[in-house]
Amino acid sequence: MIHQFKATLDIIGINPFVYVPEQILKDLFTQAGKDKGHIPVRIVINNNQHKQTLVKFSGDWRLYINTTILKNSPKRIGETIDIAIEFDPADRSIMPHPEFLKALDQNKEAKQVFESLPASRQKEIIRYISFLKSADSVTRNVQKAMGFLTGKNRFVGRDKP
Repeated sequence: MIHQFKATLDIIGINPFVYVPEQILKDLFTQAGKDKGHIPVRIVINNNQHKQTLVKFSGDWRLYINTTILKNSPKRIGETIDIAIEFDPADRSIMPHPEFLKALDQNKEAKQVFESLPASRQKEIIRYISFLKSADSVTRNVQKAMGFLTGKNRFVGRDKP
């Protein structure tokens, strides 16, 4: 079910967002079968469809509107925009790169640390490596990830797993 509404673009920190009306939120929660965590949605703004995620931050559910979704969104704070939104049941999981899986299998210490990480941190590492384009960068970053997981270096902007 597609819901349409108008919302005023607001900002928190450097992130433009809109509040989703309460009744639409309730319908999305019902369709998602949950009212906690991330809620995957499809939105349409200016006749362009995007995948996005509803998140609860500082007690409020927010739909973040980045510059990919709305050009110059940080400069458009206060503007009222038309939004169409619906729950997105599509699987959004990302498969780990085979080279990363092989490296984990060969390094039991790194594998144990990786499996003990919160799901969000695991996803961050998997996403980073899986979206690399060249074989050289994959190999180089898998090695960095293994060093990170065994406490030898930084990776994805972090000092510790």
